[in-house]
Amino acid sequence: MTAYVGIDLHRRRSLAVCLDEAGERRWWKRFENSPRTLTEVVSEAGPDPEVVLEATWGWYWAADVLADMGARVHLAHPLGIKGYENRRVKNDLVDATMLADLLRLGSLPESWIPPGSVRQLRELVRYRNKLSRLRTGLKCQVHAVLGKEGVIPQLREMWGPAGFGYLNEINLGEAYAIRLESLRDLIETLNGEIRQLDGLVHRKLRDDPGYRAIQQLNGVGRVHAAVFVAEIGDVTRFPNPRRLCSWAGLTPRLRESDTKTYRGGITKQGSALVRWSAVEAVSRYYGGAPIRDSYQRIADRRGRNIARVAAARKLLTLVFYGLRDHEIRCLHHDKEEAA
Repeated sequence: MTAYVGIDLHRRRSLAVCLDEAGERRWWKRFENSPRTLTEVVSEAGPDPEVVLEATWGWYWAADVLADMGARVHLAHPLGIKGYENRRVKNDLVDATMLADLLRLGSLPESWIPPGSVRQLRELVRYRNKLSRLRTGLKCQVHAVLGKEGVIPQLREMWGPAGFGYLNEINLGEAYAIRLESLRDLIETLNGEIRQLDGLVHRKLRDDPGYRAIQQLNGVGRVHAAVFVAEIGDVTRFPNPRRLCSWAGLTPRLRESDTKTYRGGITKQGSALVRWSAVEAVSRYYGGAPIRDSYQRIADRRGRNIARVAAARKLLTLVFYGLRDHEIRCLHHDKEEAA
C-alpha cells in the first residue's frame, strides 16, 4: 500500500498528514523542525512513501532529508494551489491533507526540484543581484543628498573617474558631506563584494559549454549568462522554447470563453531574474542581427516597450537553443552571410 504524506512546512514547527490509497487519514503529527525529527515522523508512513511539501520558506533542507531517507519527494507549486485559499476552514491540518490528497489523485501542480549544485549556484547569482540592487539604492541616495544642496551633476557617467573627481571637489554642508562620504564608502564596499562574486561564479561556469555559447548573443555577458544558467537549470525539462518563455513570464495572458478571446500583457509569473536579464540584454543592442529587424518592425507598429519585451522573448528562445545544443546556429549563419 502506497502512503501519501503531506507536510505543511513552517519555520520552527511543521505538521505532517499520512493518507492511504483510498484517501483515508492514517495519522497526523505536529513536530519541531529538525532533520532527525522529520525522518522519524515520515518513517512511520512505511518504506518509500510519496511525500509532498510546498515551495515555501526553507524547503531545501526538508527535501534533502526526505530524499536521503528514500522518500519520493514532490514540491507543490504555490501558484498552482492558490485557488484553494478561498476555503471556509484553513489551518495546518487542512493544508497538509489537501497537499497529500492532490498528490494521491495525480492533480498536484509540481515545481522542479533542482539539484544541490544548481541551488548553490542560484544562491550566488541571486545574492549578487541583491547586492546590485542595494548599490543602486545607495547611488540614488547620493543624488538625493546632492539635490538637497541644489547640486545637479551634468556628467553622463557619474560613477567613473570623472564622477569621483567631481564628488571629491564639491562643497556641501557638514551633515550632507558626512552622509555623502558614508554612502561612497558603502558603494565601494559593495563594488568589492560584487566583483568577488562575479569572479567566483565565472570560475564555476567557465567550463560550461552552454554558458559560453549564450555569451555569443549581443547584450549577454557573464552576468546575464550566469543568471540564465543558474535560474533555468536543466533546460531539457522544457520541451520547446515557448515553454521556457512561458515559465519566465514573458508570454501574454490568455482569457478565453466560447468565441471570446482576450490576450493581455505578459503574465510576469515566473523567474523575475530571468525576465529582467532578458529585457536588460536587449535594451541596448536590441538582440543584435537575429533580433534587431524584428524589434524595429514591432517598435514602429506598437511602440518600443512592447518591442523590447518581444525582443526579450526572442532572445530567450536563442538562449534555450544555446543551453540545449551548446551552439546558436543562426549566429553562424549570419557570420557566413557577412563573409
